Amino acid sequence: MSTLKSESLRDAYGDVLVELGEQDPRIVVLTADLAESTRTLPFGERFPDRFFNIGVAEANMMGIAAGLAMNGLRPFVSTFAMFAAGKPWEQIRQVIAYQDAPVRIFATHAGLTVGEDGASHQMLEDINNMRVLPGMKVIVPADAVETRQVTRWAAEHDDGPVYVRLSRAKFPTIFNEDDYSFELGKARIVRDGSDVTLLACGLMVANSLAAADALAHQGISARVVNVSSIEPLDVETIVQCARETGRVVTVEEHQIKGGLGSAVCEALSEHQPTPVLRLGVRGQWGQSGEAFALIEHYGLAPAGIAAAVGDFLRGERQP
Repeated sequence: MSTLKSESLRDAYGDVLVELGEQDPRIVVLTADLAESTRTLPFGERFPDRFFNIGVAEANMMGIAAGLAMNGLRPFVSTFAMFAAGKPWEQIRQVIAYQDAPVRIFATHAGLTVGEDGASHQMLEDINNMRVLPGMKVIVPADAVETRQVTRWAAEHDDGPVYVRLSRAKFPTIFNEDDYSFELGKARIVRDGSDVTLLACGLMVANSLAAADALAHQGISARVVNVSSIEPLDVETIVQCARETGRVVTVEEHQIKGGLGSAVCEALSEHQPTPVLRLGVRGQWGQSGEAFALIEHYGLAPAGIAAAVGDFLRGERQP
């Protein structure tokens, strides 16, 4: 595990929502009976006339949010990722994405780090479900600093829908508040290197940085890139990194099919064919367990990432 200070992304999101509510009366928040868990409750207590608990009716919630957006309000919708990107997918497609409605979907409790809730609540397919929808922006913040930036950015983004993937577990903080600025469609190199590029999102950015430290002790120079904007994807930076290092590894807390790794492979196959190793969950369901024990079990802890990268560079592991 990283020794960096950890902070809750959900808390960061909830705090900024209240800040935004003070600044903009068009901000409204919808929840599906999960206000406390999604950290939207403080907004509801401060602005009860702009807060709507729809109950366990996620499809209706998406439809209501679309209507509010198309009437000039700025809706934020929050529930667990399983119930945000799985259960109401048809309504998101039909009434939000197809209408290009500026609804901000902030999905919490995504990925393996839901932990003991088990496979039924460990949403590992949401990036895939969202990035195939035309016009949908898909963002996976790397830490609480980036989460605050993304939340403020989303409030002012009226050009179509946004999907933001947050976790239940706390993440190590890797960015500084004073010198970081989120930009849609831009990947950021957070550590330079010359032998291989690690493209990561979410918690895997911190774990990839720790893996790069371990690889350095083996004489391997690993570049680490935060690819928080998965749709749109920063093809230019990814192609540049692939050209300069010659090998690419994608790291994500998601199925390797349909997520960040697939998006990178699609881009490189068209612009810079490059050997790519995808690290993530390989066609398996999650399981109940402590959050970071699961990360280690699926080979996504720093030691597992470093071992896989080393094997890949030595030709002992194929993409």
